[in-house]
This record gives sequence, C-alpha cells and structure tokens, in this order.
Amino acid sequence: MTVELLWWDGCPSHPEALAGLEGILREEGVEAEVQRIEIRDDEQARRERFPGSPTIRIDGRDVVPPGDGEPFSLTCRVYRTRDGRISPTPDPEDVRDAVRRAA
Repeated sequence: MTVELLWWDGCPSHPEALAGLEGILREEGVEAEVQRIEIRDDEQARRERFPGSPTIRIDGRDVVPPGDGEPFSLTCRVYRTRDGRISPTPDPEDVRDAVRRAA
C-alpha cells in the first residue's frame, strides 16, 4: 500500500493530518510508511494534482476526491466532516474507509 501526505508549508494543518493518518494506520494494523511530499509551487501543485494542503492519497487515490473544476494550487484545503462541520483535515472515517479499501 502506498500512503502519501501532500502538504504545503504555508498551511498549518498538515502535522495534525499526519498524526491522524498514522494513528488510523496503526489501529487498522497496516504497516505502511507515509511518504511526505512537500508541494513548493503552483507548477508542482498542478503536476501532482494537488487541490490543497493537506491531501492524503492511498495508492494514488485522494481519500476525499476534489470536486470537478477544483483548481490545483498552493492553498489550505477545507474538508466537510460526515456530521457537516468544516475541518482543515479530512474526516477520520473517510481516511479509515480508504485504508480499509486498499488493505
């Protein structure tokens, strides 16, 4: 399983996303190293199809796919949790579901 955390230094939520991701991997019994990929400019953001920081991909698939037409650029990403709240990190259950699908 390939696990990636794409992040931009201008966004403060990537450490929280990394901690949550690593916790879910442990809880699910998945031994996978998280590859941390720093996105440094808009060109790299477009090349990596990076909709904002933090972005978690499992086997190349975003755990919360961006909407159609969403730009790829250096920005902080905003997620909606399953209970409707706005969050700077993906809902843990979305991450858990993606890990389970890939395992």
